[in-house]
Amino acid sequence: MASQNEDRAIRRIVIVGGGTAGWMSAAALAHALPRGCAITLVESDDIGTIGVGEATIPPIRLFNQTLGIDEAEFIRRTKGSFKLGIEFVDWAKLGNRYFHPFGPHGRNFDLVPLHQYWLQARLAGSTASLDDHSMAWAAASRGRFAPPSADQRLVQSTYDYAYHFDAGLYAGFLREYAEARGVIRLEGKVAGAALRGDDGFVESVSLEDGRCLAADLFIDCSGFRGLLIEGALHAGYEHWNHWLPCDRAVAVPCESTSALEPYTRSTARAAGWQWRIPLQHRIGNGYVYCSDHISDDAAAATLLGNLDGKALADPRQLHFATGRRKSFWSRNVVAIGLSSGFMEPLESTSIHLIQAGISKLLALFPDRDFDPLVTDEYNRIASNEVERIRDFLILHYYLTQRDDSAMWRCCAAMAIPETLQTKIDHFRKFGRLIARDMDLFGAPSWLAVHVGQLNLPQRLDPLIGYREVDGADWLKRLREAMAQVAGQMPAHRAVIEQACRPAA
Repeated sequence: MASQNEDRAIRRIVIVGGGTAGWMSAAALAHALPRGCAITLVESDDIGTIGVGEATIPPIRLFNQTLGIDEAEFIRRTKGSFKLGIEFVDWAKLGNRYFHPFGPHGRNFDLVPLHQYWLQARLAGSTASLDDHSMAWAAASRGRFAPPSADQRLVQSTYDYAYHFDAGLYAGFLREYAEARGVIRLEGKVAGAALRGDDGFVESVSLEDGRCLAADLFIDCSGFRGLLIEGALHAGYEHWNHWLPCDRAVAVPCESTSALEPYTRSTARAAGWQWRIPLQHRIGNGYVYCSDHISDDAAAATLLGNLDGKALADPRQLHFATGRRKSFWSRNVVAIGLSSGFMEPLESTSIHLIQAGISKLLALFPDRDFDPLVTDEYNRIASNEVERIRDFLILHYYLTQRDDSAMWRCCAAMAIPETLQTKIDHFRKFGRLIARDMDLFGAPSWLAVHVGQLNLPQRLDPLIGYREVDGADWLKRLREAMAQVAGQMPAHRAVIEQACRPAA
């Protein structure tokens, strides 16, 4: 047992790898540890970053706010735009569209959830869609944006937002932030790691030029390679490709030729799906696909044939294995970002999982004893979180009526995790939304996908039969209020031009 006078504090941290994961980690650690700890990040300009994580979910705002980053400057520096949700096209069946909004569909006005009254009105002949009751979609579908109101009495308080941005520019922006707070960046390639003989902890990493970097704590941001978490410590990997079939992506930016929509679009294709992310200076595009059902060349041709404007680069291929490390934190190494696993970008969780890993590390920050109680709790929380995200992604693939291609037929017929099947069964029978520990996506998100993918309940919640509420009239007034408010919002592009671009 260490004596009370012995310094057991973490004094040296080495981050292996840059990119979004590395520089988000460096910036957050520099902010949280302003004194008493030296932070070094080693990266090589010769090693490219994945850089497809251009769409985010609302918690990114908290990350930036915690660091004291001004939103307007952030939007300017990353050529960003605002995001109110994701539109899904052709997922449930060809010709079907729905919106996954940030925020709920209206606000509950009774003991029975709002969507139960929507289902009741639908059975009575109403043609209003669930999307029609989302303030986020009322604004997004009109190309409008304004920050939500803090006044909970107003309908314009019932939505949230995130960002689209250039991930490379964001990494550069955070590099400036981190270096200004004392983080040292070293250029170089990591050649290997030395382990302590007594406990197998990483003692140091060596660079190709012979330099040696010792530290108490190592953050592995080396991407799919997992140089420390896998290469040195052999944490192991749990594959999920039997549930999430896509194993490759091809990405290409193109010229912007249309309005700057405040939402991401995901369009299902025969062997996967295509993303569309509007930025100020370009549109980010990619085709995430299953190599069992389409060749790389055909996937690239499909993507290039479905762009809004002229391609600005050659298509870039990416191979991946969906799943997670069996241990996210092993000994004195914490894997952050792609080194910890990969969840395809269907619901824009890649950057969030970086943020979540950093937040858990700070909440459970160790000393040099690295008590297993701490690392075990980190791994428990991280495992639950990614498994709940996994289930949410599987939901999109499994709830499909498409039978026009082999991949979709396989998805509809696959066996799914029990944790997901339970949620589907509850909603299918009574329209009830069941929560689980560490659900990143709450009831509004599950509702949007259940209904959007045509998993409509067989009956209403029994409680609704006892209520004396005119739900149809309330929903009608809600739709009218949302349309009125959205019509008064400024255009999304105007918000960026007027508030977020530097003066000439």
